[in-house]
Amino acid sequence: MTGMARCVMAMLLLVSVACGGSASSEEVPGIATGITADTLLAATETLASDEFEGRAPGSEGETKTVAYLTEQFSALGLTPGNPDGTWVQDVPLVGITPLPGDNLVVTAGGESRTLEPAVDYVAATKHVVDEVEVSDAEFVFVGYGARAPEYDWDDFGDTDVSGKILLFLVNDPPLDDIFGGPAMTYYGRWTYKHEIAAELGAAGSMVIHETGPAGYPWEVVGSTPYAESFDLVAADDNLSRATVEGWVQRATAEALFEMGGLDFEEARQQAADRAFEPIPLGVTGSLRVRNELRRIDSQNVVAKIEGSGAPDEVVMYVAHWDHMGVDPNLDGDQIFNGAADNATGTAGLIEIARAFIHAEEPPRRSILFLAVTAEEQGLLGSRHYGENPLYPTAQTVAALNMDVLNQWGRTRDMTIVGMGQSELDGVAADVAARLGRTLAPDPEPEKGFYYRSDHFSFAKAGIPAFYADPGVEYIDKPEGYGIEKRTEYTANDYHKVSDEVKPDWDLSGAREDLTFMYHMGARLAATDEWPAWSETSEFRAIREAQRPR
Repeated sequence: MTGMARCVMAMLLLVSVACGGSASSEEVPGIATGITADTLLAATETLASDEFEGRAPGSEGETKTVAYLTEQFSALGLTPGNPDGTWVQDVPLVGITPLPGDNLVVTAGGESRTLEPAVDYVAATKHVVDEVEVSDAEFVFVGYGARAPEYDWDDFGDTDVSGKILLFLVNDPPLDDIFGGPAMTYYGRWTYKHEIAAELGAAGSMVIHETGPAGYPWEVVGSTPYAESFDLVAADDNLSRATVEGWVQRATAEALFEMGGLDFEEARQQAADRAFEPIPLGVTGSLRVRNELRRIDSQNVVAKIEGSGAPDEVVMYVAHWDHMGVDPNLDGDQIFNGAADNATGTAGLIEIARAFIHAEEPPRRSILFLAVTAEEQGLLGSRHYGENPLYPTAQTVAALNMDVLNQWGRTRDMTIVGMGQSELDGVAADVAARLGRTLAPDPEPEKGFYYRSDHFSFAKAGIPAFYADPGVEYIDKPEGYGIEKRTEYTANDYHKVSDEVKPDWDLSGAREDLTFMYHMGARLAATDEWPAWSETSEFRAIREAQRPR
């Protein structure tokens, strides 16, 4: 959908919700039975405790997490969600740990400079081999790196970039009339940039990090340059990907341009024009990356409530259980507890499951509760499910995702990330009106949150996918409080050891948001409707092939 079309739809939806829209006269309780702030907090504290060691895939923390979730779902009376009779779906992963000792050396005109990992750059390889090497590969600035025929945009043209190290700007071109206007499209995601680099045969793929456009500080990617990362096991051991992938600091990029006698800011401005062509820097880079490898079977946890009338039709709730584990190289606290991200959302799955168990009637359609692994490694658990669904995608009504619940009190609104993507917005509008809530589009669309959490894996598989963030209009709080708290969390706690349960947390707002999510799923499970993607959604064609109208 174009930026203008999504904006119009968002405005219409806001009007609909504010005025009551198509609200049903059916009475909806203020809080769904079974959902409480106390039980939500207790489950969050357990999952985020030091005992669970940061819930890294392949760790003892995973074993404890999977056991805990299985026990909770079983105690509530849910059944194993895997059709083979188990509570889990195996997700084969390869763990790749780069070893220290080899730094990136850049050279121009006889001048060489050694860059420092974590300070200047972060680089790794997804090749499942013991060692890779890039020798004297030229850096080429490719702007935003988008090849988007639907927008008549191609940052590469006929330029041969095979064997080069590509430098990408974050996000996509900042234009009002294409690329979603201020909202990021998938072309702006770093994952896309690495994909197009591999497709074009590049030796390296490096994203120039800038905190504002990226939506997170350098420490998120730069604090642990030698940490283990994971990928799904691939038949070619990922040899089709660029040899090295990573990030460079903006200041480092500026220095590379200067070495080549070029100006970074001038090139950046050129990249916002359709006529942009790749710019060779005349600077080469050499790097060796050595790896430690291990293969593991991580697990998605799957629980189910069987539908009473249409059991083969599935409404899915999703949250990722994993976080970033333990970093023994840190001084002091070494455990990334991941309390907000995403112990809260995982605990929310349990709360919603309890609400369905307490409901007066069983759902007509089946409800699937999917706690996925390795979201922090690139949505790997959800991607594996999307590529290997336990239930046919054509029979899956929707995927409702929860990632980082509200920790700061009640809000009037809820933030719908990706508003305008599908008819699920209409379902959300109806439920919000009945609960006296309002819906608002993402206040930070430029950060591309729709492509950064697990619902995206299901969207790519054609399943209409919905993701709601906490609202920003806090009750009894000053104007701007919500945005202030979001900014504060991103700067101070996001992907840091400080993401722990705080003494001042107020989960009353999370309780209301979970009630909203429960009623959305209950509505979808009670009817025979099949929400579709919007006419111009990039995911519509996939769904129409699954379910022709």
